[in-house]
Amino acid sequence: MRISLAPIPYFWDLATVRQFYQTVEQLPVDIVYLGETVCAKRRAVQLDDWLDIAQGLAAAGKEVVLSTLALLEAESELAALRHITANGRYAVEANDMAAVRLLAGSASFVIGPHINIYNDKSLAFLNKLGANRWVVPAELRQATLAQILVHRPAGLEMEIIGFGRLALAHSARCFSARAHNLAKDDCGFTCGAHVDGMLLETQDAASFLIINGIQIQSAKAQNLIGHITDLASGGIDIFRIVPRQQAIADTVNLIRQVLDKTVTPALAAEQLGGQQPYGYCDGYYHGRDGMGWYT
Repeated sequence: MRISLAPIPYFWDLATVRQFYQTVEQLPVDIVYLGETVCAKRRAVQLDDWLDIAQGLAAAGKEVVLSTLALLEAESELAALRHITANGRYAVEANDMAAVRLLAGSASFVIGPHINIYNDKSLAFLNKLGANRWVVPAELRQATLAQILVHRPAGLEMEIIGFGRLALAHSARCFSARAHNLAKDDCGFTCGAHVDGMLLETQDAASFLIINGIQIQSAKAQNLIGHITDLASGGIDIFRIVPRQQAIADTVNLIRQVLDKTVTPALAAEQLGGQQPYGYCDGYYHGRDGMGWYT
């Protein structure tokens, strides 16, 4: 099983992004997804910057995939999407059907986790359009996934979000701006002040969600490390990590060691637990409440 690194979901400045991926170049990651998937207003890193970063990663032996927005709202965003899908060198992760429309029949592409695929017929349809990899939606339970795997098209790779916070929703409104009593059009990029998102607690002060611009994430990190053997034997090809600024090297190295069977899943989860301040979840995988931890 290979390891992939999902696109950075947060708003970091260009220097921080470059430094982060310079670290990733040295890590045992097989596939790296690059690009802005949350908010089109986040322009600190331009397409030329992403392509430059991609060149360094490719030189380090990584497979690079350019990721697209999950929610498009303007013609300018569609124009930017056209530039990404026409880059001519790197594969594209389509997180919106507009991207699928631009890629269909002309290039192989990845079905991102923000496109709702819940059955084998939908998956087969997108495969005929050119999809060669599917990133399983966060909320798909293992029992349904197992049924889809039985009928998956030949040659279609399967990727699952194995470790990290889950993207639960996107909205035309900006939650970060609203939390600071700002209008979306005059947000001041307040989301950038929270490098790993802003915690939302319940009235009982329990960790609940992460506010990240127009995106809502789980506060808890999905952790399927304990299921790696079953995932591999069941047909999952790629184990995806959702990045944060902290401890990316420790996270990747420990998961690589679990895959190589030099570290037990339990030990890896214990060592990574201190870097996940709000705990773990795997409820969706088990077909139960998403916030639950059942492993």
